[in-house]
Amino acid sequence: MVFLIILVLGLGVFFFFTREVNDVDTDEDANVDVATTTVEVVDENEPETVIGSSVEGSDIMAYHFGEGEEEILFVGGIHGGYSWNTALVAYEVVDYLNSNSNLIPDNVKVTVIPVLNPDGLEKVTGTTGSDFTGADVSTSEAVKLAGRFNADGVDLNRNFDCKWQPESTWQSRTVDAGTAPFSEPETRAIRDYINNNNIKAVVAWYSAAGGVYASSCEDGVLAETTEIMDIYAEASGYPAYRDFDYYEITGDMMNWLAKENIPAISVLLTNHSDIEWSKNRSGIEAILEFYAE
Repeated sequence: MVFLIILVLGLGVFFFFTREVNDVDTDEDANVDVATTTVEVVDENEPETVIGSSVEGSDIMAYHFGEGEEEILFVGGIHGGYSWNTALVAYEVVDYLNSNSNLIPDNVKVTVIPVLNPDGLEKVTGTTGSDFTGADVSTSEAVKLAGRFNADGVDLNRNFDCKWQPESTWQSRTVDAGTAPFSEPETRAIRDYINNNNIKAVVAWYSAAGGVYASSCEDGVLAETTEIMDIYAEASGYPAYRDFDYYEITGDMMNWLAKENIPAISVLLTNHSDIEWSKNRSGIEAILEFYAE
């Protein structure tokens, strides 16, 4: 009898541990399946990184294409919801390159930052990303105006280190340029990205004037900036302007790039609603062809 009791207890212990081991294996398999699924949903043709965050904590996304040594950077949405069409142009570039990766030369890497001011975009469109259309844009002029600035009320395109002043000009208005160059998390994010990567040239979209503008700081316009300005202008049909002389600007992002000896051009869309994709697609393709080996 004692022998039978011991035998039964032993078998119970055996089955108990067997079941526990099998349960653990099943959980591990489930974890592996979840991890695999997470990897599979990432489009390998559209790798993306978070380069920083906004005042309110929204991610500032960068999308990367190609594996070359020389990086061409395209930027939209620095003025958030006030220039929401510049973000849509940049997202259109992401979609276009994702479907036409053959356009990227072997020696080139393309990075697109569609929205440098996600908080400002959200004020006007209700989102910090690409899931909006013109129908989602606020009809309030006061809201659109507020959407130009980040959540600190700073005009990000006056917060860079080229002739920076604490107050700057936008049209006939005085705007807050921050407490110092790069006082804002958004401008620090793109500064650090540029400083940590081999950026060959930068194209940024603004609105609205309808033209391609060269960048310059204390030492004037770089020769290569003039070259890519003319190339983009000829391909797109926008007029080219060596100087932006409508009013004085301090702390401008593109002019800071000139100070850093990086060729940079501003493409100003014709209005605040159209993305003028065919024009900009032609300009982008011409820039990529120019930088091909």
